[in-house]
Amino acid sequence: MITRTRIESLRAAEEDRFVTTHPRSAALAEQARGPLLAGVPMPWMTRWPGRFPVFFESAAGARLVDVDGVEYVDLCLGDTGAMTGHALPQVTAAIAERAGRGITTMLPSADAVWVGEELARRFGLPSWQLAMSATDANRFVLRFARYLTGRPRVAVMDWCYHGTVDETLAVLQGDRVVARPGALGPQVDVAETTAVVPFNDLDALDRRLAVGDVACLLMEPALTNIGIVLPEPGYLEGVREVTRRHGVLLVNDETHTLCAGPGGATVAWGLDPDIVVVGKPIGGGIPCAAYGLSAEVAERLSGPMLGHEIDVAGVGGTLTGNALALAAIRATLSTCLRDEDFALAVPLAERFTAGVSDVIAEHDLPWHVQRLGCRAEYWFCPPPRDGAAAAAAVDEELEGFLHLWCLNRGVLLTPFHNMALFSPHHTEADVDRHTEVFGEAVAALTSGR
Repeated sequence: MITRTRIESLRAAEEDRFVTTHPRSAALAEQARGPLLAGVPMPWMTRWPGRFPVFFESAAGARLVDVDGVEYVDLCLGDTGAMTGHALPQVTAAIAERAGRGITTMLPSADAVWVGEELARRFGLPSWQLAMSATDANRFVLRFARYLTGRPRVAVMDWCYHGTVDETLAVLQGDRVVARPGALGPQVDVAETTAVVPFNDLDALDRRLAVGDVACLLMEPALTNIGIVLPEPGYLEGVREVTRRHGVLLVNDETHTLCAGPGGATVAWGLDPDIVVVGKPIGGGIPCAAYGLSAEVAERLSGPMLGHEIDVAGVGGTLTGNALALAAIRATLSTCLRDEDFALAVPLAERFTAGVSDVIAEHDLPWHVQRLGCRAEYWFCPPPRDGAAAAAAVDEELEGFLHLWCLNRGVLLTPFHNMALFSPHHTEADVDRHTEVFGEAVAALTSGR
């Protein structure tokens, strides 16, 4: 077995290597400790491996260069925000052109019409609205669901993640709903707002929705942020039947599962949600998101959406739907995230999965690698079937070591978990470089057995 002593010893050596090769990042990190809380613009940036954050200088395609001039194969891609690849020329040109003609006016631009039509074509839902982030979009649709049903609670999957939406930061502790570990200052007891059910458990979903107090089920078609947990055969069809039978709206959050194809898992797997949320990648890196409504839901909302007091409905934002974001979405969706792009990216994820699987088999480890479209992730356990099992399998010491080992050899994985994301700008050589580095790390870990 891999020992804690071995992990600790190897990690110490990698930390020393990291410090030696990143003097400029070290200096900037020290300087940032004064003006920036936690020394970073967002506190989760401290979760990257290494004694201090790496500061980046530039990124293009599938490559990232830090302030010390170190180049990386970027398998993080902004945790899906740059799933198309970095600094796309067509998006850059559209942003520059739009910025030169004005950004924020509180009026729609012509691009808005194109964006609405394209999202409808891709996802099959006819009516769309914009948001600044998927967090905002999720927050808005939860309000709509409570309004339309008159029910007070929302339902989510155990160990889900839907951004910083208060109602979704909830997990199961036995039969009790409690705040997710790490959630700061909940405004109310999350048990008062939220029902939580395990993924891949239709009986539990049926029992909970039968209570009659749930407005909507907000879920990813496959869990992603706790690692990839795939739906079992027939599960998603069962979710649709159960939600319809209990009068509960079904919301698919496709922010990460967009990796399954141009219309996300909704189209790839033939799903039929009432609402779809899509975020980060649709704007090529510019903050934006969108949510689509079925014809029935859109019709039921048409009255209040045209009401005089819609500006204080808890849905909106002055900068939401600004012309810059819409220009970026149009430039991105007209040239990226198409069938031909996934035809390049998905085989790379398949190659990654095969390479990691070969290393795991060679060393006879009880690990597993899971894939969803152009996204792949390895586990230090057999594949879990729900979020609680996935959370229980997290090994932060082992994960941190592997991330740092890869970073020190020019391969950037996503922090928080072992996710690799592929764009059309990656190459087979990029995949093979990770396989080589991963294999060396596992060999180093197991050589002390």
